[in-house]
Amino acid sequence: MDMIGRFRVAGQLLDCRTGLDPHGIVSWMGAMQAQDAGMCKWAVGVRSGLGASLADVAGALDRGEIVRTHVMRPTWHLVAAENIRWMLRLSAERIKAAARSRDRALEITEGLYSRTNGLIEAMLAGGKSLTRTEIASELGRAGVEADTSRMNHFMLRAETEGIVCSGVEKGGKPTYALLEERVAPSADLHREEALARLAGMYFRSHSPASLSDFAWWAGLTITEARRAAGFIEDRLVADRFGDKTLLVDSSCREASDDGKAILLPAFDEYIISYKNRSFVLDPLHYNLAFSAQGVFFPLILHHGAVIGRWARKVSKRGIEAEPAYFANGRVIDSELFGAAAQRYRLFCSK
Repeated sequence: MDMIGRFRVAGQLLDCRTGLDPHGIVSWMGAMQAQDAGMCKWAVGVRSGLGASLADVAGALDRGEIVRTHVMRPTWHLVAAENIRWMLRLSAERIKAAARSRDRALEITEGLYSRTNGLIEAMLAGGKSLTRTEIASELGRAGVEADTSRMNHFMLRAETEGIVCSGVEKGGKPTYALLEERVAPSADLHREEALARLAGMYFRSHSPASLSDFAWWAGLTITEARRAAGFIEDRLVADRFGDKTLLVDSSCREASDDGKAILLPAFDEYIISYKNRSFVLDPLHYNLAFSAQGVFFPLILHHGAVIGRWARKVSKRGIEAEPAYFANGRVIDSELFGAAAQRYRLFCSK
């Protein structure tokens, strides 16, 4: 199944053969999971043929060219600013429905959501960016109990309704700001057009993939995913890879493999955006690549396959990357790993 991985390396821009800036990379990918606020910047950097730095990606976020918010499944994602509104509208009702049972347990009513949304909107007005802790403090002063669990729901609802998105980092910490003040208005999309656009983004950047993979990534039912793919059926080809049939976007570039090692960040799209991960990761190593609680670790990629984990270390010499290869698996020489680690160091230091 190495060929599947090599096609995905090209489609996901991990071969760095395009000259896209950070905004262009996120736009090409459609949405990039961003659970880890630090590592998600490397998810953009590792795909940059221009050698984008940490400062470049952070700058695109601070300028609002890219936003970080909850959407689709839902979980944290990076999304190009011009796409955030129609993506939110596509997934909003599903996100609200998924939260209702827990809302009741936390004694959060629609009336309380209306109140907290209004309070949050007022405290952020005028271009302010506030941390989650600062927002919780302001809600507390207004008489709203805002412990960790409730804050999770208050902020998720404010994101889902398009009130807030990521703001300018404050002291290295993520913040929230008003979406209306960060992102220019955009034309509304009918649901059919939004589904078609989402399917197009996924398959151009994640092929080869299955309908189940797409449904998982987008948070759609398999019926909705099939409908969405049907809107772009003229672009999709069912292709055989060994004994498996997967969908491939006709725009896909040739399989890529320059033999370099790639250090994937935690929660990277290369692994997390597929329901079936066995094409690029031996199921025997699943428990080493991600935990039962859904924590995805930084991974080492070679010839399209995941061969181990790596860890970020800070020493007197600066930022280091240390490998930990899977037992009885592929091991690369220190020079090959060192080149990948050096690329990460340069990203962090520029």
